Amino acid sequence: MANDSQKTTGKKEKSFLRKIYDFLSGFHLATITFLLLLLLTWLATLEQIDNGLYPTLNKYFSWRSPWLIPDMVPEINGKKLPFYLPGGYYVCAVLLLNMILGGIVRIRKGWKQAGNLISHFGIVFMLIGGGVAHHFSERGNMAVYEGESSNTAEAYNEWVVEVAEVKDEAYEEVHVIRGEWLTDLKAGNPRIFDFKGIPFSLEISGYLVNAIPANQLEAPPRNKELVADGYYLQEAKGNVESERNLAGSYARVIFEGGEKSAPFILSGASFYPFTVRDGDRVFTVDMRKRLWPMPFEVKLDTFTADFHPGTSRPAKFISDIRRVENGQESKVRIQMNEPMRYEGYTFFQASYGPAGAGPGDTMYSVFEIVRNPADHWPEYSLYIVAFGMLVTFLTKLGGHLSASSRKSKNEG
Repeated sequence: MANDSQKTTGKKEKSFLRKIYDFLSGFHLATITFLLLLLLTWLATLEQIDNGLYPTLNKYFSWRSPWLIPDMVPEINGKKLPFYLPGGYYVCAVLLLNMILGGIVRIRKGWKQAGNLISHFGIVFMLIGGGVAHHFSERGNMAVYEGESSNTAEAYNEWVVEVAEVKDEAYEEVHVIRGEWLTDLKAGNPRIFDFKGIPFSLEISGYLVNAIPANQLEAPPRNKELVADGYYLQEAKGNVESERNLAGSYARVIFEGGEKSAPFILSGASFYPFTVRDGDRVFTVDMRKRLWPMPFEVKLDTFTADFHPGTSRPAKFISDIRRVENGQESKVRIQMNEPMRYEGYTFFQASYGPAGAGPGDTMYSVFEIVRNPADHWPEYSLYIVAFGMLVTFLTKLGGHLSASSRKSKNEG
């Protein structure tokens, strides 16, 4: 009967792999992913008002968030209802796969479909650019007072440990332990670091994303935390990778003879580094946010802030700067929605200070600095999509005019 039915309908049953391919390349999946992205973007826009931009982006669009529960989901007995949504990163990954399979591989080939093929390629290029920016871009900030200059940015989220020798009240070469080597060092899981020219090793463990040193007499430890010199790291509630977090960890110095120092605390909340002495030599060990140098210097000439009448809401911030490179200066104005782009860096006007400054007070400007290898990719992808749509329009127009011409000849 199955063979007779197959002969009657003239259709061969699709294989399981073919069904999967049809689903992944189908229009229905594209529609679902676009609707999910619309919903996630709307929810993230609402949440960033209360939670801040970067914590919200990490929650909704980071590769570390395959699933999430929106803040607007109601709670019962202090727990949110299990209403899960897929993370935006993975929704975009599914959309990318759908566009490649359906919009490039599966689409009919020919000069009539050339415009559609070009437009789909532009969308694929845009999605790939978003992935490159997510994984390889760097973000930081630079605060500069009027009349002063800086050539160094501070990372938003990456905490590092710096070890340096002090000579003549100045630092010699600074050895840096990057954040990727620290974040997995939980209690009881130490890692030992050696440095060229440094007569000791550093053992680090117990890394916490957000913690502050607490006095054991004022706030006794509750979870058997390690106490060092009367203090311990008290974990604080915070947003993972938020720029407001203060990282912390425990450390020991291991000298060349194998002798270990007493444990001490490294914390982003500390005002001064830990000092190590070896004979007449003096070293510092410090935890701070990573610094990365610019290939040029930024000097702030003047900062201007205009506010909406009768409010403290800023209408615009304006920073008039001089970019100094190889002894040559270039005057640039940076203001809201008008960043400076140069040498792969983008300088945005982020904020200013000090708070409550009055007329005549010296102001400082805070720039958000982004180094993104895919900075212009979205712009290029829009050009590609627009060109593809133009080709489609001209193809359709040419076909219509050709059909109209043939019809006129036949009628004549």
